[in-house]
Amino acid sequence: MNDLQQAIRLRQEGKVQESIELLHQITELEPQHGEGWYQLAWAHDSLGLEREAVPYYEKALQLKLSSEDRAGAMLGLGSTYRTLGQYEQAKRWMLTGMSEFPEHREFEVFYAMVLYNLGEHAEAMQRLLVQLADTSGDQRITDYSRAIRYYADQLDRVWE
Repeated sequence: MNDLQQAIRLRQEGKVQESIELLHQITELEPQHGEGWYQLAWAHDSLGLEREAVPYYEKALQLKLSSEDRAGAMLGLGSTYRTLGQYEQAKRWMLTGMSEFPEHREFEVFYAMVLYNLGEHAEAMQRLLVQLADTSGDQRITDYSRAIRYYADQLDRVWE
């Protein structure tokens, strides 16, 4: 097991501070190691240290990452900005993620949270309803998915 795998395992086992120490060593020795920076951001986030996580996410996104890690870093950074009340930055990262990774539905859900925070409640609700209709495994939801999708962008309409 290499050092990065060990750091990830430590985080997963709840030994986050030990993971952070190892990740700092990795990024000091290999400052161009994108995944090391991404894991460092993730570890800080998991401790509730969102402000400290931001520069690590940003550094990771400047470096080479696998597609999956790039998507995770974008989502993590956007979500972290949202929790810090920096909604415009969060919106920008969620839109970038949706553009680069249209098959990753999680961006739509987190984007809906940002829209809610920006007071764009109708669009937030519409996006969540579409995700619910498209992804639910609940038979009663799928039975009504066509209606849910139909009404999703007409929530304020009154039929007379």
